Amino acid sequence: MGDPRLLEISAAVDVIDAQALQPLLTDMWDTMAAENGAGLAAPQIGIMQRVVIFGYDNNPRYPDAPAIPETILVNPVITPLSERQESDWEGCLSVPGMRGVVPRFEEIRYQGFDQYGQPVDREVTGFHARVVQHECDHLDGILYPQRIEDMCNFGFLQTLLEKGVIQLQPCDDQP
Repeated sequence: MGDPRLLEISAAVDVIDAQALQPLLTDMWDTMAAENGAGLAAPQIGIMQRVVIFGYDNNPRYPDAPAIPETILVNPVITPLSERQESDWEGCLSVPGMRGVVPRFEEIRYQGFDQYGQPVDREVTGFHARVVQHECDHLDGILYPQRIEDMCNFGFLQTLLEKGVIQLQPCDDQP
């Protein structure tokens, strides 16, 4: 956080070429794995292109979250399938050591292309939907703290854990 590139809108990938994308994708998968991330967007490693990756079988940062298929998504488009939103805690590899409560659409459809130019089209809910929305926000220069509605639900992870605050609490209910 603080790198101005993270606040920029990324450019669409004009020609989807698996061989040309491979070094970027390898770097992204390696970076995500090194930090036990659930997803990563190209701008997070300084590449201003509309490319995100996400997915895992099990993840120590999210031990209760269900598996998400490993996915490469080029030029993604997200469509909410309802107006229902759910607020939950999020973290980010670009905002290390912090967590905040962020509202996200519960059900979405995401579309785009894989590294071979093949269409990807899925309807998802829950944590899977949250991860995709979070990563695609990076492509539009949005970091999750910008979506937090109640700053009482934002802070350093260690402090939040020590104080037992990792739950939804509006500011009015704070002691």
